[in-house]
Amino acid sequence: MAREFLVELGTEELPPKALRKLMDAFAEGVTEGLKAAELDFGAVKAYAAPRRLAVTVSELAEKQRDKQIQKLGPAVAAAFDKEGKPSKAAEGFARSNGVSVEQLSRIDTDKGERLAFVSEQKGADTATLLGDIVNQALAKLPIPKRMRWGARRAEFVRPVHWLLMLFGDQVVDCEVLGLKAGNTTRGHRFHCNRELEVASASDYVRQLRDPGYVVVDFAERREIIREQVMAEANNVNGVAVIDEDLLDEVTALVEWPVALTGRFEERFLEVPAEALISSMKEHQKYFHVVDQDGQLLPFFITVSNIESRDPAQVIHGNERVIRPRLADAAFFFETDKKTSLESRREKLKKIVFQQHLGSVYDKTERVAALARAIAEKTGANADLAERAGLLCKSDLVTEMVFEFPDLQGIAGYYYAENDGEPLDVAKAMYEQYMPKFAGDELPRSETGTLIALADRLDTLVGIFGIGQPPSGSRDPFALRRASLGVIRLLVEKKLDLDLRDLLEQARDQYPRTALGEYNTVVEQTLTYVLERFRARYEDQGIAAEVFMSVAARKLSRPLDIDNRVHAVHAFSQLPEAEALAAANKRVSNILAKFEGSVPSEVNEQLLQEDAEKALYAEVQTARTEVEPLYKAAMFAEGLAGLAGLRETVDNFFDHVMVMTDDEALRNNRLALLAQLQSLFLEVADISLLVPAK
Repeated sequence: MAREFLVELGTEELPPKALRKLMDAFAEGVTEGLKAAELDFGAVKAYAAPRRLAVTVSELAEKQRDKQIQKLGPAVAAAFDKEGKPSKAAEGFARSNGVSVEQLSRIDTDKGERLAFVSEQKGADTATLLGDIVNQALAKLPIPKRMRWGARRAEFVRPVHWLLMLFGDQVVDCEVLGLKAGNTTRGHRFHCNRELEVASASDYVRQLRDPGYVVVDFAERREIIREQVMAEANNVNGVAVIDEDLLDEVTALVEWPVALTGRFEERFLEVPAEALISSMKEHQKYFHVVDQDGQLLPFFITVSNIESRDPAQVIHGNERVIRPRLADAAFFFETDKKTSLESRREKLKKIVFQQHLGSVYDKTERVAALARAIAEKTGANADLAERAGLLCKSDLVTEMVFEFPDLQGIAGYYYAENDGEPLDVAKAMYEQYMPKFAGDELPRSETGTLIALADRLDTLVGIFGIGQPPSGSRDPFALRRASLGVIRLLVEKKLDLDLRDLLEQARDQYPRTALGEYNTVVEQTLTYVLERFRARYEDQGIAAEVFMSVAARKLSRPLDIDNRVHAVHAFSQLPEAEALAAANKRVSNILAKFEGSVPSEVNEQLLQEDAEKALYAEVQTARTEVEPLYKAAMFAEGLAGLAGLRETVDNFFDHVMVMTDDEALRNNRLALLAQLQSLFLEVADISLLVPAK
């Protein structure tokens, strides 16, 4: 027999940004508890609203399955004497289990026949287990800081006020967080502020909706809000911009969503749209509206938690709240425009970048010099790169960024534009932070790309140089993200630059005394950054062995590395790849024994076997064909051309004795193998494609 199980914990308003995570973790904890108790059950469904967390479980067995318990005792050979009488060991084992020796069983094991006590353990009733399962699930929730309330000893993220636990139509007899389980929930705080008796788990969602005025299903409530917001925007001939994180947060703030459209004065549209959006989104949790061209419209959409008889009053209240916020943004913008980014640089001297590495002003000096040096390598405009580097952090000391920190870079763009700076310099103000996360877009301008690269290189070298590399989960300067950004900028922007050279130039911008690891910082940082390649290729479905085969070449040009990795990956998919990789492994093992003593040239006169003559001829032909491809960095085409060597290589190893007693003959064959290996090593050490045993 099976029944449906329901648990709902009623609380004061839960943290909105954490609600979804708490909901999922609660369901996961209940699931783990049921599995640990060896209970059979069906689907597990999580629910959450601002004042409740709930889980339902379908087809939950009424009791655990009975199971056989087996305890092994002494070996039969040691349990009886020659006359068949039980030994003290057998009698002691029987006595410890409350039975006679005659009641013990005999079981064959891999260590021979042994005495055993076999008993039947009856499964416990599920209802008696559910209290502990729920308590343990709640104890495991990801709550950084728990609180107490009143005189209770119980702790939770917010004070709890009711506990609903039903197994079928029966109340579970248990206590959780100091509350006795019952069969009642509570409706909406304003529309239905009273207890609602729930007859069974299957009635829960329906009763909360009507008469309770609570849409308890988080996913359903989320989609209701999305549809309402889109419809409201459509009513004003606009398009709602729905940020998914904001949608989650708003969903966690309301039980009965009602979307309403408000308006603000068009004069505020003279302020950068990002500032208005930030104010509406971060402070008021409003969705903004744009026209068909993506331009901000003077409307916002709020999601109320009540179905008001006079929605105009609710809208008016929200308009009254947002107006001073937008007025502040307008004031900051107009005030900031009176002072140029260049004249603000002096204030950066008072902001510490890192106590050993100087101020933010010092950082801009380094970034500017490094950006100019990179520009000279790439043929970009070095003057623009240097100018953008000098100004890139000036907006940090503006009123706008002080009030809206997420506008750093964006504010810089508008102020640079206002100052009459070149467009590329203005764009670099916000493009310097790209990419901000995995999958984020890259800078579009040449100058923005150089500043983004120089800024990250400066940080990496500086922090590694003072001996503070990331450790475990600790990465306060986001060096992992900076490393991935450097790789993406160099690879995806097709900048064929030597990373070692760039790191050396970044190091040279620092006073020698500032970096305790001055002599080793370049190699440390290079190793760290290139290691980030591994995760990049794992995400692309490229085997670790492919990357390791290229990494063995000790290269330092990321664009070149990426080209080779994709070439080796393509080669590894060919039917001949496995055999050729194995052959290269064999060649590597042989040549390793003669390191430094293998001749560089093959003496044709010493070639005796048909198989070695054939291999020599094909190696010479292949070398002629692939060398131009390698020079053009066409590694994939080169390796594909070498796939045809498989049969000849296999034939060589089948018919030729490399390690012959004739030294001249042996050295000549080793030279031939070295030439064969060099054809592949030019791209990567493909012997590493063979998995280690």
